[in-house]
Amino acid sequence: MTDDPNRSRFIPFRKADIVAMCCEASGWTPGEADEFREFFRILEALFHFEYHRNLETLKNCYAPFNPDADTRLLTQYTSEQKRQLHKELVTELTTVLNAANFEQITAEDLEQALTEESLFKIRLEVDFNDFDDVIFFRRGESVKQETLVTLYGLRKKRFRFTNYDRVAVYIKFKEQPYFDESNRRSLNFLPGSTIIKLFKNVPKADLEMLFPNSKVRMKTIDKLIIGVPAAVSGIVVIVTKLGATLILMASVVAFWLGLSKEETQLNQKHLIALGAGLATLGGFLFRQISKFKNRKIKFMKALSDNLYFKNQDNNAGVFYHLIDAAEEEEVKEAILAYFFLLMENQPTEKETLDDLIEKWFEARWNCKIDFEIDDALKKLERLELVTRNGAALQCLPLTDARRQLDHIWDNYFTSK
Repeated sequence: MTDDPNRSRFIPFRKADIVAMCCEASGWTPGEADEFREFFRILEALFHFEYHRNLETLKNCYAPFNPDADTRLLTQYTSEQKRQLHKELVTELTTVLNAANFEQITAEDLEQALTEESLFKIRLEVDFNDFDDVIFFRRGESVKQETLVTLYGLRKKRFRFTNYDRVAVYIKFKEQPYFDESNRRSLNFLPGSTIIKLFKNVPKADLEMLFPNSKVRMKTIDKLIIGVPAAVSGIVVIVTKLGATLILMASVVAFWLGLSKEETQLNQKHLIALGAGLATLGGFLFRQISKFKNRKIKFMKALSDNLYFKNQDNNAGVFYHLIDAAEEEEVKEAILAYFFLLMENQPTEKETLDDLIEKWFEARWNCKIDFEIDDALKKLERLELVTRNGAALQCLPLTDARRQLDHIWDNYFTSK
């Protein structure tokens, strides 16, 4: 049993491929391999049926909060009922995510993401006070390399970053009174709502872009790129277009205030020059404001483009993704534990079995995993496919195991 923190519980092969891999490693005859595949099909059907109930529970708990619902609610839920449904929803969702071998992203990970430089060179700001509850889960962590091209392709810099293959997000916003107190009217979300999202290929340093209330903020370098040329150009405009006229205006004001005894006269020529200078200055200011807005729009477009291609599903649709992922992982774990016990053909201890499976993946498939041996054995024992004699484990022969699954399936729908 490994304690390597770099190993993931996630098994990065499809369940059908796991069966093919087992059959290849078994040395079975075609008839024996077909019997194993039949065993797999019944096991798969059992887990699918069981997880259908989890799916319905998630949908029922989320029904009062689903912003995408096209059905009517039969009853109006009280605040207490909604709180209870939220609690059940979080519990059930966490259970399914764990079964799908997702890992919870800690508050420290989120804090680190907010302080690290964005991979997309975008600075985002998130107001965590807007939320009642925030839960992030991820699966499939890896270190990737990218090349950053700057200075019109003249400079290339390679950098490494941590990437999450899948990220599930659960966020509940605070109720309307909270936003009323802070006099916030223009919101891009519904107060009191609950959103659930699933993303793919998210760099750890850019987790903040997944928050629905994230705001684009200009980085210091971007402000300097706009601000320094604007300041220099502004000084030039003032000196060349308004310098003489402003000096004349200052003389007039000084005379009116009694600070100067020399009277200065403004004629039509001076007024025309002043108007032309002010128009030039106004046009200059308008162009600088437009540059600032356009740069901000460019960053917002980069953010939305990345989110568009990373978003996999939203709200209730996420449940179907996660239930399917949980089924896959549960079946794969059960099949692997049963197969290796079957191949050992003798009583085997849990630690030995765990080690056999992990080393097989590493040596044969160049894949390091942290196999969930306890979870796998728990499933097999519940189905009465494995027995214990002290620390020793032994599975039913394949024919008997298939009959056992047949018996369970036939009696699932029997009235009690």
